[in-house]
Amino acid sequence: MDTGYPPPVIGRDQTQALQALRAREAGRPFPRGSARVALAYPSPYRAAMSSLGYQWIASLLADAGFGVERVMLPDDVEAHRRARLAPVSMESLSPLGTFPLIAVSVAYELELAGLVELLRLAGIPPLRRDRGPGHPKLLVGGPLTFSNPTPLLPYADAMLAGEADDVVVPAVAGFFDTGRLDHVAELAGGWVPAAGVAPVPVAKALDAHLPARSRLWSPDAELREMFLLEGERGCHRGCTFCVMRRSTNGGMRLVDVERLLSLVPDEAPRVGLVGAAISDHPQLVGLLEALVARGKGVGISSLRADRVALKPDIPRLLRAAGYQTLTVASDAPSQRLRRDLHKGTTEAHLVACAEAARAHRYRTLKVYMMLGVPGETDADVDELIVFTRQLAAIHPVALGLAPFVPKRNTPLDGAEFAGIKVVEARLDRLRAGLRGVRAEVRPTSARWAWVEHRLASGGVAEGEAVLRAVEGGGNFAAWKRALDEVPAP
Repeated sequence: MDTGYPPPVIGRDQTQALQALRAREAGRPFPRGSARVALAYPSPYRAAMSSLGYQWIASLLADAGFGVERVMLPDDVEAHRRARLAPVSMESLSPLGTFPLIAVSVAYELELAGLVELLRLAGIPPLRRDRGPGHPKLLVGGPLTFSNPTPLLPYADAMLAGEADDVVVPAVAGFFDTGRLDHVAELAGGWVPAAGVAPVPVAKALDAHLPARSRLWSPDAELREMFLLEGERGCHRGCTFCVMRRSTNGGMRLVDVERLLSLVPDEAPRVGLVGAAISDHPQLVGLLEALVARGKGVGISSLRADRVALKPDIPRLLRAAGYQTLTVASDAPSQRLRRDLHKGTTEAHLVACAEAARAHRYRTLKVYMMLGVPGETDADVDELIVFTRQLAAIHPVALGLAPFVPKRNTPLDGAEFAGIKVVEARLDRLRAGLRGVRAEVRPTSARWAWVEHRLASGGVAEGEAVLRAVEGGGNFAAWKRALDEVPAP
């Protein structure tokens, strides 16, 4: 079949680089197996190996006897394209296109472009309708499926929506029994797009199978030398913008500290505690004390400002574990907007965080928040300027700012994106108001937030537009052309 994609090749430098990455990994290697499945990640190695979900699913399949081989998006996609280099697996250096089954974890909307790039580099037609019997089947899952997975549908042969812990092994086993993925529709969270069925409820894993944990750690990962461990799953809070709020899959599900400590390998230098609300774990201080006593470095995926304020041992222990930056979230520029978002963080909590950062000699207090949230005005930005000056008088501050993007399956589904010009104008206002202050402004792109918004609120047509955007060069202009071609709903 003429796919329009030239057969890729394998380069010597490419394989040597992958072998060097693998040689620096520690933990439990993935064993070889006859039923070979590629575990693909549509971002580079450093991100893939910092994804607990990706590592956990790969480990579950390996422990079930499948020949799991990891394939990641190259760091330099354009260089691979020019040299016609195939994406190859970490374990056997096999080209992605030679696997009968590719399982992909997609974390968020913009990784759809990475998925398209991986398939194009492998010589595999990205769209399902263009693939034939000789092409690999594509099984898709990951965090994106909790929100709006419909832009994935043009690419996936089957999908596992939600928590795949209990269903990924039978999904893959059924494929190797039959050579098909039709049976996925019978599994919790299973969706077979070609059948044209309506969206399914997301799957919920049995608590007995928790916690997820990583199999390998690496100095080349974004989270360097870090064994990742899930301290809890879900969240008991009701923030209106969050996909993982308390109504999702039963809210917060805790893992006992003794169980967590028993899973930490002695040889792991650092431990990353993962969970949507890990700082709300009632036994967190005891867990941190035990890890610090073992000489472990510690990282935490989500730190709530009110918990730092109410439990001063948390910032003390994190500093003892090697933290240089104390990172919390305020999520909105003003107290009024935080109340509107059902966010319990107050200015007093954030002041307490700044005081803790100063007391324990952190380098920086980093505060994450969104701009362009519903109901926001310039007055809210002015309030942020005044308050940030107050924080910066206590300790140096870095503001991590992301444009608000409404997500499906949240109370703010259907809210409008503020607009690129509005967000950029408010960033300019913020920078001007903080000139000369010990406060750094670190924004993410308003343009790419617009792309994320179009995909997050879109459907199959927006999903197909991803391919046109990538083929058009992948820059913002190409994305805008591709998405502007999609008819208005």
